[in-house]
Amino acid sequence: MPFSSVVGHRPVLELLARAVARQMLPQSLIFAGPAGIGKRRTALALAQALNCDSPIAIAASATVAAGMDACGACVPCTRIARGVHADILVVEPGDSGTIKVDQVREAIDRAMYRPFEGRRRIVTIEDADALLAEAQNALLKTLEEPPPASVFVLITSRPDLLLPTVRSRCQRLRFGPLHPADVAAVLVRDHGFDAADARAAAAASDGSVGRALTDGAADALEDRDAAAQLLGAAATPDPRRRLDAAKAFAGSAADRDELSRRLRAVSSLLRDLGLIAVRGAEHILANADVRPQLQSLARAYDARRAVEAFAVVDRAVDALDRNASPKIVADWVALHL
Repeated sequence: MPFSSVVGHRPVLELLARAVARQMLPQSLIFAGPAGIGKRRTALALAQALNCDSPIAIAASATVAAGMDACGACVPCTRIARGVHADILVVEPGDSGTIKVDQVREAIDRAMYRPFEGRRRIVTIEDADALLAEAQNALLKTLEEPPPASVFVLITSRPDLLLPTVRSRCQRLRFGPLHPADVAAVLVRDHGFDAADARAAAAASDGSVGRALTDGAADALEDRDAAAQLLGAAATPDPRRRLDAAKAFAGSAADRDELSRRLRAVSSLLRDLGLIAVRGAEHILANADVRPQLQSLARAYDARRAVEAFAVVDRAVDALDRNASPKIVADWVALHL
């Protein structure tokens, strides 16, 4: 899984490839961004680039400087991909959901030695926001002055939970959500989805492969159908029809998570309706496979209304997170879309 196999995040990947080529990679890094978007895969790609026996030079272009990528096929690359390379250390939360100081001290002790089979040792701390305060404090000196042949990568979707003293000692690289087309591509390539199911799961994934896998294609299709029906009913001025639609929308939603998922499907459709209202932006629709349905809804949702409705859904999701009644939330959304 070299940099070339990572979907999305091109600016970050190009930056890392240039740093590897110039031997100027910071030794203490934070990979920050939403869960399930490829931060761990990028950390493995970085480990390969640093230890590859047959690295591939990336030619410079008019806008991008030259870089270095792994071949993905040599012995170090394949051992890293299989998770059996002696110099790639992974620290992750235990059964308690936290990372304790003993785990960190063990990783630091191992990082102090010269690499055993590669050129560089990579210490990856997954879900670094789960580090207990004592564990974070134990890292401080090492992050400030890492051993010469070691690189520390802290992976987190909640970087603000790290101590300021930890954040100040690391270079932070920000990873954004993936485009739905990129999520769909990963689902097809790595997880055996067919194209139609992948597009449906990706549309309501908020740019996260992990979320798309958790929700599943069948749920995504059902949620999107329910969302489209709600938007269609909300396009009418009849409050009774709107409330009936709200009942149908929330009727099979057995819990808050399911209703929240359906609301994200509404947000995804509203985003596309806003794009349809902007001429020339339809090529980046998340729900391009239901374009005729979107164009029908677009007659009732111009750009302004789509933005206002998007804000309504955002408030509804926030209300659910604050323990509001799902029925009340569904009714309120139907009356305010």
